[in-house]
Amino acid sequence: MNTSSRPSPPAVKPTPSELEMLRLLYKLGPATARQVHEAAREARPDLTYANVLRLLQVMHGKGLLTRDESARAHVYAPAQAQDSIQTSLLKDLIQKAFSGSGKALVLAALRGGHVTAHERAEIAALLDEDRLSD
Repeated sequence: MNTSSRPSPPAVKPTPSELEMLRLLYKLGPATARQVHEAAREARPDLTYANVLRLLQVMHGKGLLTRDESARAHVYAPAQAQDSIQTSLLKDLIQKAFSGSGKALVLAALRGGHVTAHERAEIAALLDEDRLSD
């Protein structure tokens, strides 16, 4: 297999459009530009194939994606696991918007109506488990 993968730079922060492509690739798994375009068209019918291809190429250049070049249609995949990207973005958000306080982030999410009753129950169960294991 001829894979063109580049090591991820330590602090590459994806743009909103790049995050959209990453979300699609995490959902689809490794995919060609055409497959990504078809999946993206459901939410963004205005998005052209050329724009998707160019964005995937830029993301590969930044180290956000790997690219398998063994077939005529190149196959793109995220260079990092989804939780790794999310953790990095969350750390950045906590630093910038909440002065480094994870507690402030959680309280803002809970108070702002961003957490459903079901999610609150899951959080409470997780906190209870954590208390019991101490």
